[in-house]
Amino acid sequence: MIDLLHNQAQTRPTAPFVLYEQESYDFASMDDIALRGAAWLTQRGVRPGDHVMLAVSNRPLFLFYWFSIAACDAVCVPISHDTFGESLHYMATQSDSSLILTETGEAMRMADTLADTGIPIVAFESEAAFRHEVSRFEPVTVLPVKSGAPVAILYTSGTTGLPKGVVIPAAAYHAIGRKIVEAISITAQDRILTFLPLHHANPQMYSLMSCLTTGCSMALAPRFSASRFIEQVEHYRATGFTYVGTVLSILAKEIQHDVRSSLRFCVGGGAPRAIWQELAPRLHVSIHELYGMTETGGMVTINTGEKNRFGSVGVSRDDFDVVVLDDDDNIVYEGVGEIAVRPRSPNVMNSGYYKKPEETAKATSNLWFHTGDLGRFDADGFLYFEGRKKELIRRAGEMISPVAIELCALKHSAVADCAAVGVPDLIMEEEVKLVVVARGELQPGVLITFLEQSLPKHMIPRYIEFVQQIPKTPTQKVQRFKLTSVTDATHDMKRRG
Repeated sequence: MIDLLHNQAQTRPTAPFVLYEQESYDFASMDDIALRGAAWLTQRGVRPGDHVMLAVSNRPLFLFYWFSIAACDAVCVPISHDTFGESLHYMATQSDSSLILTETGEAMRMADTLADTGIPIVAFESEAAFRHEVSRFEPVTVLPVKSGAPVAILYTSGTTGLPKGVVIPAAAYHAIGRKIVEAISITAQDRILTFLPLHHANPQMYSLMSCLTTGCSMALAPRFSASRFIEQVEHYRATGFTYVGTVLSILAKEIQHDVRSSLRFCVGGGAPRAIWQELAPRLHVSIHELYGMTETGGMVTINTGEKNRFGSVGVSRDDFDVVVLDDDDNIVYEGVGEIAVRPRSPNVMNSGYYKKPEETAKATSNLWFHTGDLGRFDADGFLYFEGRKKELIRRAGEMISPVAIELCALKHSAVADCAAVGVPDLIMEEEVKLVVVARGELQPGVLITFLEQSLPKHMIPRYIEFVQQIPKTPTQKVQRFKLTSVTDATHDMKRRG
């Protein structure tokens, strides 16, 4: 990745790379910051192959750290800047991070959580402060990047409750950049509005890698704002943006009129059919719905400029085999099966789950990576997403482990048993519902307050329902499909207070 930045800096030094509010960083400036930042990290003891955790909100400082880590051949471990408690402690230690880079507002909280680990934490208040600090160092030399060398460890929810660190090699980042650019015909003149959290695969792979591949610009926003969306498009003269389904659903409610702007495309996954049909002509954009996940190098099927079909998630990349399988791993040629993939080229997919060999082996049985999602192909090779086989909940693009919520809730003395499930929602895709067997008196607001002490905001249940018994199979497996309705007995915590 640092090699792509360096190449752009050599060929298009003054071309705008990152636009942020009133700031602008060209390729040469970002390259210089990264190479000096690498020297600074080396002086702090970071060596090739070391793991460095990055916890920063959507701002240029995230990219300063990201490229500095890459330039000294270390491995980046990006997490949400507001991660706290057990989750933060687990990821910092499980990833073997030797250093944590964050921003001033988060440092003290992280230091309290990680006091027993001995992991040093470094924070800067501003981009200017970081640039000043690294300016006294001479830039390092950019070395050739090996295709299989790990670039990042991206944590994603696991069905066991503990997140899994997906190891992403250099070739996977390079490949996704090429494939997105080819599918959408992105050029150096494009500007991609990027508001999804940078620690996620979506903005890294669809936006950042497109910019590094073509030399186009990233218009970076702190967060998604439907009310400011058109204003941001006009301010940056954005031609595209990346999305999750929730983003499009919210925009469809916010933007009720025909909008003529610089926009021409958007790319992502999870677009509801009705929203896709409604929003594309209203914004005058081509919606490039795709299918992929962190483990599969970001994308394995996509609706391209030449091959697209409404309602589908597109056709397969030419460097992947994509099939649907039955329960015995036989290919299903007609009908629904589990989506499974395998690469045709080396290192374009993940290199496994970090320090989880059993999980890695389980996901890749019979030489196929099993996604846990259901799909079907039509006669022309277009894939259609048909839901999840795994029990993960998808809320606003975040994959949530129900087990993680359940384990946290069970720590409350008044919770005898519980089950977390996803409830269909037009805006959020799914909302989280927690079904509880209480031991004595328990108010739903009290339980929510308890959960807020340990769980990130996106995992906090919207719905609480009390029952006498959780429905289970004879082998004690929760029958979640029986719990997904919202009834009069369900407490909607969004309306509390």
